[in-house]
Amino acid sequence: MTAEEMYQEIILDYYRNPKNFGTMQHPTVAFRDSNPSCGDIIEMQLEIKDESIRDIKFLGKGCAISIASASLITEELKGKNIQEIKNFNKEKVLKLLAIPISGIRLKCALLALKAVKMAAYNYLGENND
Repeated sequence: MTAEEMYQEIILDYYRNPKNFGTMQHPTVAFRDSNPSCGDIIEMQLEIKDESIRDIKFLGKGCAISIASASLITEELKGKNIQEIKNFNKEKVLKLLAIPISGIRLKCALLALKAVKMAAYNYLGENND
């Protein structure tokens, strides 16, 4: 098995068994976004306390890449400071996915990133007094 095949299997496992999938009773902030070109929908929910991401979950439906990306992002951000989302970028998501992503699939890979950044932006905007 090549390295690329191994990572493809990992992506499929995250799709079939996503981590942090579900809803929170009372998230501090949430943001939902969609990719109209393929129909993917992702909602990120964050519980924030003392500027720390205590919990992060996602809901949605979509292709293997969008679900795996959301799952990987939640694993990476849980426990981090909310400010760290500002530096979480496309390159970090692509590194987590570890497989080549074609141009047309890039929006799928980055949908969860966009949703989590907007949730953080909304939280930081409200708590920037």
